[in-house]
Amino acid sequence: MSPLDELATLLRPAGGGLYLVSTGRAEQESLQQRLYGASSPAEVKQRFRDALERIVTAKGVLVGVPSDVGAGFRRGANLGPQAIRLKLLDDGVDLASRGVIDLGDVFVVPQLLSDEMLGPAQLEASRRAVYPDVAPEVRATLPVSPLSIERRVFELAFQLNPRLKPFVIGGDHSTALPPVQALDAVAPKPWGIVQPDAHTDLLETRLGIKHCFATWSWHANELLGRQGRLTQVGIRASGRDRAHWESTLGVRQFWARDVLAAPREQLDALLAHVKSTGVRGVYFSNDIDGTDAKWADATGTPEPDGLEPDWVVELIRRLGKEIGLLGGDVMEVAPSLTPTPQSAPRTVALAARYLTETIDAALPK
Repeated sequence: MSPLDELATLLRPAGGGLYLVSTGRAEQESLQQRLYGASSPAEVKQRFRDALERIVTAKGVLVGVPSDVGAGFRRGANLGPQAIRLKLLDDGVDLASRGVIDLGDVFVVPQLLSDEMLGPAQLEASRRAVYPDVAPEVRATLPVSPLSIERRVFELAFQLNPRLKPFVIGGDHSTALPPVQALDAVAPKPWGIVQPDAHTDLLETRLGIKHCFATWSWHANELLGRQGRLTQVGIRASGRDRAHWESTLGVRQFWARDVLAAPREQLDALLAHVKSTGVRGVYFSNDIDGTDAKWADATGTPEPDGLEPDWVVELIRRLGKEIGLLGGDVMEVAPSLTPTPQSAPRTVALAARYLTETIDAALPK
């Protein structure tokens, strides 16, 4: 199976990563036709495949991961990718003009997260269900869980074009780890991550689980080799203080209270720190709850006293100009979690703004 054929097997057209059979199926097909400017499901599939063919000449790729299996007790981030895509469409954002190809969605079996968590029998059963038309000897090599599929998708994309910038719309924050793992094979060394977030996500395991929204940063930090190459900003909901995380794990944190007290000084200090690590580029992993809840409360764990949107945008722009962005994501947007009637449209609009700014900073004209 060629890399392109494997990508076409692992992915679904944008909006198709959610498994629907009857209820919601017609709405899903209508959404996909709108996203692709198509008039039929067959035309959607053809335009999806045409997009994959353009990877070799693209500057960047966008992947949606509609999985919230790795989240906490409030779910709903599985609907984030389609909501953000629709907002981009409504706002007339043309990704193709920026050199970015939308590869579509990782297909999500809602009960699965990572193949590492599955036994042989479940892997075999899921492979038969997800890839019924694939030859058995090939099927036995394919991933079935969203994190495992996502990592393989980016590995294949980089195999076809190692210069690509990866962009992801999640999904809970566990879905940030696979692009980071794949990026490590092609990124200039050393490289780093800047992570706006209300939470540290720095647990090695949570309830014995290796991969979830609370552990991805620990694994990313180990991948980077620590040494302050993971920079977190907006932290304000943590069972431990900043000194604990920085002294035990070698991360660098800028807590929300300090940013709010001195925004300009903290922005300068953050950029100075990243530069001091000698990284040759950073991946920008943006949990929407890093932003203050008054701007972004349609999420699983909204927190008050967070970052201001304009400050985050300025951070993105300066990282792009002064250091260089290797890619980025927007995570934890949950349009169904709406404390007020304006929660979802306000949060989704901000997420679309963040994504556009990240792409523009990573791929300046």
